[in-house]
Amino acid sequence: MQQPISWYPGHMAKARRLLLDQLKRIDAVIEICDARLPLSSRNPDLDSLVVNKPRVLLLNKMDLANPEATRAWLKYFESKGQSCLAIEMGKRKQGILNAIVELTEARLARSRKKGITRSARAMVIGVPNVGKSTLINYLAGRSAFKVQDRPGITRAPQWITASPKLELLDTPGLLWPKLGDPVAARRLSYIAAVRDEVLDVFHLALALLDELMVIAPNGVISRYKLENTNLRGQALLEAICQNRGFLLRGGEYDLERGAVCVLDEFRAGLLGRVTLEMPEGLPL
Repeated sequence: MQQPISWYPGHMAKARRLLLDQLKRIDAVIEICDARLPLSSRNPDLDSLVVNKPRVLLLNKMDLANPEATRAWLKYFESKGQSCLAIEMGKRKQGILNAIVELTEARLARSRKKGITRSARAMVIGVPNVGKSTLINYLAGRSAFKVQDRPGITRAPQWITASPKLELLDTPGLLWPKLGDPVAARRLSYIAAVRDEVLDVFHLALALLDELMVIAPNGVISRYKLENTNLRGQALLEAICQNRGFLLRGGEYDLERGAVCVLDEFRAGLLGRVTLEMPEGLPL
């Protein structure tokens, strides 16, 4: 059984303090979550941290999520009064910029009345590895920040000019101190919001495969050329290792390599367009 995940390193606490310090300097908040986990990849602490600031929620990586599920989530958030967009890097750039500028227009108008003309300032926030720096690079049209598919790359707030009318502040990914919901914690680990180095990747991959075989089995079956579709748990991972040739000396299955492969291929969208959670009351 996988151990509970509780991960709040020192730089997370520092990131929270820096975020609070920067809030007074910004006009709006851009919150990014992963479209495959629209609830689990949102930090519930942010509601209290950014209160009274205009905010837009971007469901990133929509190209990796189930399209019908994404539409359901957009309707759900809109019903809660949350301004939101589903996005895929490389598309809807002007729409994203327009949504951000619209959020800041009231504050800029007040500044103009005081004789101050300036660009809008927006903070980009979210849990680790949801694509904050990638979004800023995309909107700015250049590689302003280092980007990797793992958490913890951004360690300090950084400003970048995205357009003549907009400055964006990138912030370190912010997890909450105690991941009390074990399902949400595990799913955050699926998308690499928690470092693999602190996880049991073997049991994590088994849990992911079990979920996928319920939610979207065809992607797993076709990707790994499975003949026995009733396999679950370690037996399923062993079949994947067998079909991929992940074998150790003596013919023993290289289960760790198989587990890493499954996690990497899910994160890359190679197991199909999958959404792991739905609004309450709606089936997966």
